[in-house]
Amino acid sequence: MTLFDPNYSTLVDVLRWRATNQPDKRAFIFLRNGEEEEAVWTYSELDRRARTVAAHLQAMGAQGQRALLVFPPGLDYVAAFMGCLYAGTVAVPIYPPHPKRPDPRFDAVMANANPIAALTTTDIAAVVTSPAAKAHAWSALHWVATDQLDLSTGDQWEPLSPDPNAIAFLQYTSGSTSNPKGVMISHTNLMHNERQIAEAMGLDENSVICGWVPLYHDLGLIGNVLQSLYLGSTCVLMAPLAFLVKPMRWLEAISRYGAVFSAGPNFAYELCITRSTPEHVARLDLSRWQRAVNAAEPVRPETLARFAQTFAPAGFRPEALHPCFGLAEATVFAAGGNRQATPRVWHLDRGALEGRQVREVAPDDPSVRPLVSCGMAPSGVQITIVNPETRTACAADQVGEVWIAGPNVAQGYWQLPDATSHTFGAYTATGEGPFMRTGDLGLLRDDEVYIVGRIKDLIIIRGQNHYPEDIEWTVQTCHPAIRPGGTAAFSDDGTGEEQLILVVETDRLEPAGVNEVIAAIRQALYDNHTLSAFGILLVKSRTIPKTSSGKVQRHATKTMYRNQTLPIMDGLLGNARVTPAESVVEPLV
Repeated sequence: MTLFDPNYSTLVDVLRWRATNQPDKRAFIFLRNGEEEEAVWTYSELDRRARTVAAHLQAMGAQGQRALLVFPPGLDYVAAFMGCLYAGTVAVPIYPPHPKRPDPRFDAVMANANPIAALTTTDIAAVVTSPAAKAHAWSALHWVATDQLDLSTGDQWEPLSPDPNAIAFLQYTSGSTSNPKGVMISHTNLMHNERQIAEAMGLDENSVICGWVPLYHDLGLIGNVLQSLYLGSTCVLMAPLAFLVKPMRWLEAISRYGAVFSAGPNFAYELCITRSTPEHVARLDLSRWQRAVNAAEPVRPETLARFAQTFAPAGFRPEALHPCFGLAEATVFAAGGNRQATPRVWHLDRGALEGRQVREVAPDDPSVRPLVSCGMAPSGVQITIVNPETRTACAADQVGEVWIAGPNVAQGYWQLPDATSHTFGAYTATGEGPFMRTGDLGLLRDDEVYIVGRIKDLIIIRGQNHYPEDIEWTVQTCHPAIRPGGTAAFSDDGTGEEQLILVVETDRLEPAGVNEVIAAIRQALYDNHTLSAFGILLVKSRTIPKTSSGKVQRHATKTMYRNQTLPIMDGLLGNARVTPAESVVEPLV
């Protein structure tokens, strides 16, 4: 492995070293429409563009200030991020706002970060500063189109060696259970986590990385782009939309470039299974794909098995599947798969789990809930399972909250001292700590992590706990008309007691088809959970709010339900048929 000087402590040092010692090596390739090479940058080219951005930021006096990164998919994003690091400016990745509709998340991030400027492209700058956008507070920001900067000005950059403990960037949380919070990621956090990923996955400078996950998401930025930079390898990128429109483009790029490492959420693997044909598979060579990371949402054993079976003719090996566990508060990577074996599956009794107890059952037991191992903690990281109410360590047969300590744990939340203290300053009842509380319920077995669900998302019906992930999986697999990953389950007390509500994405159906789907949902709920739903609401595809990684935003969906802004096509509420409504909210992708 050709690495930088081990004394280097920031990615600024790493890129500067690579620009000098590996100037002509292809660093990043961006594929137009996920297929054709639109841009190819060497390490020296990336360094030149980063210095150009940095010189402009330094001239603005932006050192120590925050700058939003508001870019479409592409390599300009990478140059702007590294340019911020070169200038000592705190980068704030975020997706572009829509000029014609409210964007509460963008507004919340802007208000919390208080940026000095927003870095973007000419096209986006024209849109966000147009007359149609004047009603939005962000239109008054200082917008800098980095693609218009004179590259010769990069020579004016004043070399800077950032303090390793200084904040490199703010990674705002997805907001799946609350308002987004800016996680303060230091240069040291980044370097530790990149090393942990490389070691856990066995990657080196020859490990081609390929990805489509958005760069404003930590999995896309840290797991793909910055990991490749750390290794000195080559990274192939495409736009998320290119993948969503034609999922096989992802696998075709992996095949074409011989990618060793590529990551995506569980739904991405499901899409590839459902959209592939034997002819597609026959054209692929996936034999070099050694690290197929499944992360960012619950990992399903059924998905892993079907993916391995579907793409075995293309040379894909089951042991290449690597379920992982991560979150922004741990930089990104908190636990990873076993490189030597297929993912482990633990078959547990669903009822016992709902009581936070562990009881192993046979794989074919009617009450089984299979849990996939997310692997072991990386070097230097301690993971413990704690009762969140008593703060005592859980026994081996108990479910508890996952607590983490290690050099990859971030510095806290920007401008939120109380939330920082609660999440990052946790101590056990015996005084061990500090730990970072993940908010995830889980188990440890043979030092491997099994995630059960989110504490805040628990559904409690008549005193019984239910994990929404389980219910959603039951619903979306009970009928082919239901869109994979398109179900949100939550409880509501509008009737005076907690009731189960299901929002289900499906294609427009005839009345007979609606009746069939609702009947299938009711039967599956009873058979698998002994539950009945008060509400089964059918909506069109891409209606349910999602995070940038594709996780269902249950709280946002519940808010739409309560505010009566769900564009319902059909369904039941209580025993009454719901009248189809006009779509009053644009679908969120």
